[in-house]
Amino acid sequence: MKYLKYSFFSILSILLLAFCFLTINGYYQYKKIIKAYPIQDVVQEIQKQEHYTPLNQISDDFIHAILAIEDPDFYQHKGIVFSNIAKAFFTNLKEKEFAMGGSTITQQLAKNIYLEQRKTFRRKFTEIFFSFALESQLSKNKILELYLNIIYFGDGHYGIYDASQGYFNKNPIDLSISEATLLAGLPQAPAIYQLSDGFEYAKKRQFEVLNAMENQHFITNDEKRKIFLKKI
Repeated sequence: MKYLKYSFFSILSILLLAFCFLTINGYYQYKKIIKAYPIQDVVQEIQKQEHYTPLNQISDDFIHAILAIEDPDFYQHKGIVFSNIAKAFFTNLKEKEFAMGGSTITQQLAKNIYLEQRKTFRRKFTEIFFSFALESQLSKNKILELYLNIIYFGDGHYGIYDASQGYFNKNPIDLSISEATLLAGLPQAPAIYQLSDGFEYAKKRQFEVLNAMENQHFITNDEKRKIFLKKI
């Protein structure tokens, strides 16, 4: 019994030390990067892109779809959902790899504009500080708008405008709900779901998007089936 108790406290101490190290290291990296590239400067650079698309020029169906599948509590949380991070952490330990991300849309924005794509615990902790900074300086709508303008949809399409034009020859505001829900599933794994060679997988992912929308009461079960069965 004593041995088990000692082992438990030893493991707990190691985890606590690792947490403190990663927190301090993450904060140091955050301060170093944010000093060189302030948030407002980065935002202005993104908004200068030729096809930058304001939120009010993007289909409501697409916005509902991306929120439902990526971050249903986006307008309620403060950039971080610690229960998701904890769940992801223990899953990653169990799988001995980064099997789950637990990221909010704010975290994904932080990662895409500031950090390397390689998954490490160090990056995750740095990402948390950036997420708090983004939430403190930008509105929720602006965070979502920026995110939709930089995420990758596969087949060389970055941002909702390029994806809408590249896949459907439409502006983002004109997407049908079938097209919108198909696109909303792509950012999770664009190399797998991109429509040029992954349409079958993209359709399966679309059904997950539609299920999420039904759970969030954006659509009914009957609407979900009609949308999924509609040819694109």
